[in-house]
Amino acid sequence: MLRYVLTRVGLLLAGLVVASALIFATLRVLPGDVAQMIVGTNGTPDQVAQVREQLGLNEPVLGQYFSWLGGMLRGDFGNSLLTGSAVSDELLQKAQVTVPLGIMAMAVALLVSIPFGILSALGRGRAGGTTLNISAQALAAVPVIWAGMMLIIVFSLWLGWLPAQGFPRGGWATPGPAFAALILPAITIGVVEGAVLMRFVRSATLQAMNEDYVRTAAAQGLTRTQALLRQGLPNVGLSIITVLGLQFAGIIVGAVVIEKLFNLPGIGRMLVTDVGNRDLPMVQGELLVLTGVVLLIGFAVDIVHRLIDPRQREAA
Repeated sequence: MLRYVLTRVGLLLAGLVVASALIFATLRVLPGDVAQMIVGTNGTPDQVAQVREQLGLNEPVLGQYFSWLGGMLRGDFGNSLLTGSAVSDELLQKAQVTVPLGIMAMAVALLVSIPFGILSALGRGRAGGTTLNISAQALAAVPVIWAGMMLIIVFSLWLGWLPAQGFPRGGWATPGPAFAALILPAITIGVVEGAVLMRFVRSATLQAMNEDYVRTAAAQGLTRTQALLRQGLPNVGLSIITVLGLQFAGIIVGAVVIEKLFNLPGIGRMLVTDVGNRDLPMVQGELLVLTGVVLLIGFAVDIVHRLIDPRQREAA
């Protein structure tokens, strides 16, 4: 097991290095001059050249990359070209919004998908199962931004139960308002993602119900539901864990639209702003963090599979 974990860690680190190179190279081909944006449209060529020299933009691209990579190994992601603030400090501050939002959205998705997906499979061919299946297909097709707008209208404008936009200036120092500010965004993402996941849970459950070990358990006196819960779900859980990892990665990366809609100061909203400002150190750090989250989730899924699936250990 230790050898497997070390191998996966090595692949994770290699993936991060490759991702950093791709991010760095891709951003260098974007149009626009950072130095020109800093000095403004009225800046002289000498001023632009001076800013480029101060920011190290005249150095060879390969040298800039290795300088950035070496700084990251020391925990230094560089400083913003526009504000001068440390990228790592900004990322830590914005992550206090994005990470809790992703966790809350995933919790909502699980509450929607697993029980209703199983009920939809058990009720196949009956009115209840058909209704749940049609509802899941309809919700999965709803654009996230439209769902968010509808929730704002109902729960903020009409009922006044929850804030429509914004996040407390003090952050989690005031946990009540901070949690309330994330409820509607989390429900928006979680319900739509949960509908997608519910369809997968239903398909996996239906497949498990047709397996020999479930039919054998039913033949031994268990009801179909009891046989499924005792024998089928542990095997269904393995495939669900894999999809959960992909869904959670998609929630974190896809928070850009929701953070913009609900005016949340998270990594997604900051990324949109920094791309427009051509603040390359900030954009590089943000993209690398988001990529690292996706790779970490994949790493965690692999380890969990190894721990709970005896077939993988026996094959090794």
